Amino acid sequence: MEYISTRGSAAALDFEGATLAGLASDGGLYLPSQWPRFSHEEIADMAGLPYAQLAAQIMQPFVGDSLTKDELLALCEQAYGRFSHNAVVPLVQLDEQQWLLELFHGPTLAFKDVALQLLGLLFETFLTRRKSNLTIVGATSGDTGSAAIDAVAGREGIDIFMLHPKGRVSDVQRRQMTTVRAPNIHNIAIEGSFDDAQAMVKRMFNDDHMTSRFNIGAVNSINWARLMAQVVYYFAAALQLGGPDRKVAFSVPTGNFGDVFAGYVAAQMGLPIEQLLVATNVNDILHRALSQGDYSAGSVTPTAAPSMDIQVSSNFERLLFDCGGRDGPAMAAQMAAFEQDKAMRLTNAQREGASSLFTSARAEPDDMNEALRWAHDHAGQIIDPHTAIGLHAARNVKVETGIPMVTLATAHPAKFSDAVERATGLRPQLPARIGDLMAREEAFSELPGDYDAVRSFIEERASSAA
Repeated sequence: MEYISTRGSAAALDFEGATLAGLASDGGLYLPSQWPRFSHEEIADMAGLPYAQLAAQIMQPFVGDSLTKDELLALCEQAYGRFSHNAVVPLVQLDEQQWLLELFHGPTLAFKDVALQLLGLLFETFLTRRKSNLTIVGATSGDTGSAAIDAVAGREGIDIFMLHPKGRVSDVQRRQMTTVRAPNIHNIAIEGSFDDAQAMVKRMFNDDHMTSRFNIGAVNSINWARLMAQVVYYFAAALQLGGPDRKVAFSVPTGNFGDVFAGYVAAQMGLPIEQLLVATNVNDILHRALSQGDYSAGSVTPTAAPSMDIQVSSNFERLLFDCGGRDGPAMAAQMAAFEQDKAMRLTNAQREGASSLFTSARAEPDDMNEALRWAHDHAGQIIDPHTAIGLHAARNVKVETGIPMVTLATAHPAKFSDAVERATGLRPQLPARIGDLMAREEAFSELPGDYDAVRSFIEERASSAA
């Protein structure tokens, strides 16, 4: 399998190369040169497989010759063996049509674990082969940071520098990052928003001064391997609900667009998906883009769903590239204009390509609170604010009777206990396996929202690329 950049000028890479590179050298994002596709019969034969076996089978076409089937299966079994539920991503029924897909049974209680537990093992496997080091630079709006740090803490050959916007993640999210004590872990709180942090990360991948000294890698969903691992749970849910003989719809709380783009990939691979519903909060750039063709960034409004407080959704570029005819130079020009003006119009081809599968909805704070209450009062479920935004959208969109609507439950409610308690009067508790998280000592550095300050911090602490 060969991987190409959405912007057309970076060299094509194999799976190992794309995994370690993260962002392409031309500023684009890697995608497979073509989508592998399973037949109806091949998908039907996957029903009933344990999650690790299902994951290995779905991901093998993307991995190509970089790992043998046995090697990939062993990594999947190791990654998903750390989850607290034997189903890894269990389904819960809310009513006759609404379902939750619980993605928070990993070690840091968020959907990011499903991908990052595997990505950490892939990094270690490939770096050991190459006898080299990797400097991971990431930005987090909350859950990516803790999941990535858990996945690579103490691993040989890896240093990780994780930026989070100071004061804009929940206490649990912050502590899951800042209480991990390992010499290769570096937490940085910056002044500014997640978008500011993400812009710094992207800039570093194109900074010749840094890339000549360090192997810079990514754990954000700009990394194809992470997104690839998220494709699996769409298959897992659909197979349990009658797929491929029955279509399934999905509602996805969306910030950086990676989680819902994984659903798009599943559809390209042959999974019958009726609809992908992009659920946003008031930071609604994706809703405006999909409903009106208006992809223009405003200022970020802090909300009770901080992982969605984003105005620039990196993975949206992958969809625009694929729907727009895979024209790399045109995509590069379109994104260059956006990066300058912070606004662009989708082309007709991009809008038409997206509309065949995607719809969108925006939730106000009251909508989120109402969904939190409905889940508890009518279905006996306590959910987190991000999941509530997805559920609000799911319950208010028109879907044909008989088609299951699955909301992706992206985080354990105890990660956002204050917001849940305000809406429901109930305060969710952290699972026992998290232990004394709130009593552990924190360690992180505070830096201004200045690229040079962050770059200097990393230069002083990262191992060389040799």
